[in-house]
Amino acid sequence: MGIEFGDNGIGPVVGNEFAQVSVTFDAEGNSARLRIEDLRTGRVRFLDALELETLVWLPETHLTALMDPSRDRWRGDE
Repeated sequence: MGIEFGDNGIGPVVGNEFAQVSVTFDAEGNSARLRIEDLRTGRVRFLDALELETLVWLPETHLTALMDPSRDRWRGDE
């Protein structure tokens, strides 16, 4: 899949066989942040510079644990 740039009204779409998200910038808050939307569920998350930097420095084992869908995604609770 890769990255799709189109006139779809939702921003660039990054996807593969497991997930598809749109990525845009949001400047409505106190500082600029990244807006990420899961196109399957419509769930939205905003990440500021500190949160993005944390992802960069996160140890690989922690990142792998976060990506395990059985931890949170398939539980059914919000």
